[in-house]
Amino acid sequence: MVRSPAETPAVGVRFDDAFLKTLARLQIVSRRAFSGQNRADRLAHKRAHGLEFADHRAYVAGDDFRHIDWSASKRLSRLLLRLFDEEQDLPVYLFLDSSGSMAARGKFDQARRIAAALCYIGLAEYDRVTIAPFGSALDHEITTGRGKGRIFEIFEQLEALKPQGATSLIDTFKAFAGRRRPRGVTVVISDFLDPAGFERPLLMLSRLGHDVFVVHVTAGADRDCADLGDIRFVDAETGEWQDIELTSELAAAYLRAWDAHTADLETLCDRYRLAYVHADANQPIEDIILRTFRLGGFLA
Repeated sequence: MVRSPAETPAVGVRFDDAFLKTLARLQIVSRRAFSGQNRADRLAHKRAHGLEFADHRAYVAGDDFRHIDWSASKRLSRLLLRLFDEEQDLPVYLFLDSSGSMAARGKFDQARRIAAALCYIGLAEYDRVTIAPFGSALDHEITTGRGKGRIFEIFEQLEALKPQGATSLIDTFKAFAGRRRPRGVTVVISDFLDPAGFERPLLMLSRLGHDVFVVHVTAGADRDCADLGDIRFVDAETGEWQDIELTSELAAAYLRAWDAHTADLETLCDRYRLAYVHADANQPIEDIILRTFRLGGFLA
């Protein structure tokens, strides 16, 4: 018997109008403050204007006199300048694992749906969204433009992607770090089955100043090792294989190793304050976005 992750027939990533309308009412929540380059509607439903009063400071020569708070200046007998917080767009980077292991059991389809949903939420808020497919390295980045109307082009580009090859989180994030870009929210959508591990690359993103969100995509069948006897295990990314006699003891060890992988990822995220959510390949996308992500504080 061959124990190899079977590819699942591709499923479209497009959403119906009702779900798109629901997504348009949501907002990606960053736990850090970033400087955007353009005005956006990020807080339009909370604020009546693009500028919100934040504080005062003393007026100095060259300041715009139109921002002098004459009422406060009169009370305190010195010129005070109003300071404002400006609504700005949020840079959002969606890392989409396109390696061979994601082809198994619907994981890649679910990952693409998650990326599409988050992209649409960002587009509706006029955030600057970049989708970055990766495997052994960072593939071409998909720049989405601005505005909800761009989502149909994004659907097409996501559906054209094929999961293949090995995984290297560290090479991917090194390439990402090698190009100057504004800090923002980085969402890593992956099964995190990287032989080199996930701790160093995830901490690299965090230390670059990004707000890191980890979306762990799994399939229940990946954890299942119920078939005993002569088994051929095949690596979905390298094609390497090994014949073994799978005993109940080895099956139990496999299960412990799988559970430890998930537990280690969750522990890392908790220790370093990286947001973590789990997404099952068979879970309805509506539940993941509207329940899991919202309860996790990622969406509002």
